[in-house]
Amino acid sequence: MDFAFLKRYMPRGLYGRAVLILLVPVITVQLVVSVVFIQRHFNEITRQMTGSVARELAYLARQVEVAPDLVAAGAALAPLEEPLGLKIVLPGTGALADRTRLFDFTDGLVAHSLRAGVEGITAIDLATEPRMVVLELATRHGPMQVSFSRARVSASNPHQLLVLMVAVSALMTLVAFLFLRNQLRPIARLGRVAEAFGRGQILPYQLSGATEVRAAGQAFLDMRARIERQIEQRTLMLSGVSHDLRTPLTRLRLGLSMLDDCPDRAELEQDVADMERLVDEFLSFARSDALEGDPEPTDPAGLACRLAENAGRAGQAVELGALARGETVSLRPVPVMRALENLLGNASRYGSQARISVKIAGNECRFVVEDDGPGIAPEDREQALKPFARLDVARNQNKGGGVGLGLAIAHDVARSHGGALRLGDSADLGGLRVEFVLPR
Repeated sequence: MDFAFLKRYMPRGLYGRAVLILLVPVITVQLVVSVVFIQRHFNEITRQMTGSVARELAYLARQVEVAPDLVAAGAALAPLEEPLGLKIVLPGTGALADRTRLFDFTDGLVAHSLRAGVEGITAIDLATEPRMVVLELATRHGPMQVSFSRARVSASNPHQLLVLMVAVSALMTLVAFLFLRNQLRPIARLGRVAEAFGRGQILPYQLSGATEVRAAGQAFLDMRARIERQIEQRTLMLSGVSHDLRTPLTRLRLGLSMLDDCPDRAELEQDVADMERLVDEFLSFARSDALEGDPEPTDPAGLACRLAENAGRAGQAVELGALARGETVSLRPVPVMRALENLLGNASRYGSQARISVKIAGNECRFVVEDDGPGIAPEDREQALKPFARLDVARNQNKGGGVGLGLAIAHDVARSHGGALRLGDSADLGGLRVEFVLPR
């Protein structure tokens, strides 16, 4: 049997599922006990007690039937009322009607047992007086009305056990939930710390909870430490390599400047400039994974304006699109600016027009960079996000190609904030559309 359809109705959170696991067995046990024990046990008691009263009523009916007249019948019944605990009216009104209580499960059983044990019962009233049973029998001397205590045919509180069981179960469930919450709290805290690390935030975490939770927490701390060491080592290595390469490049540039009669001087100087740009991109890629400071509330619209102004001073044609003003987003400004500068640099390099916009919707803040260049084919977009990927066929190489790190840097920075980088087509400019998505 396929129970997949139940998944949409099941709680998705850890607390909700734990409560469900806790309550389902308790409720199931209560239902089973209620049906099997309370119904069967108390029904059997009711039958036995009602059968005893039915025999007494049958005896009264026989005494009335053998009496020659109404006076004799009354004389025969009078000495039986007090010993049997009955109140007898002969003749009765004959106006009694059948009545039962809606929420009493034993009323129907009492009425059925009395009718089965005593012939001639015309009406049984179990609702007018809740603590009394009133019935009428047809006799040769007219209707006889008999009243007696309800306690004689059924237990006075047949559902007392059920109420007690529900109350105790509720108390025990509350106590169990409190203990369970203390056990689940370290798991929830570990999830928050792991999510924050995915966004580039280092939150303090202290081991607590059960042994398994402590083991998972320790594994996370070890993993986080290894990742931080790897990022630091990569940054230091590439920074060192970049620094070491700058010295011979500077000597080359100085040597070329002294070669006045060299016919290939311009081409060689361009090669040196390209090498310096490649070193800068390597260094920027190395820094993209480094956790530079803590996130701070930042105005994304102001950040976009500052990027457009910097691009204009660098000779890039970047215009501002729609800006969501008056909003703040928690981010690390330095790496985000570096990532967006790479995107704007690519847009200006491969197109003649670039635009940056800021859109905020729901829990997302999106920096949108568009250009009018050749764009990237849908089948190549995943490859374009990888480091050192160069899509020479799709991109214009006449304006200076890079080493394939611009999109990779932006992708790493977005992921370090818990966001993403999405590639698409610009609807109005016709080129590439890059969405730098950050969570709010």
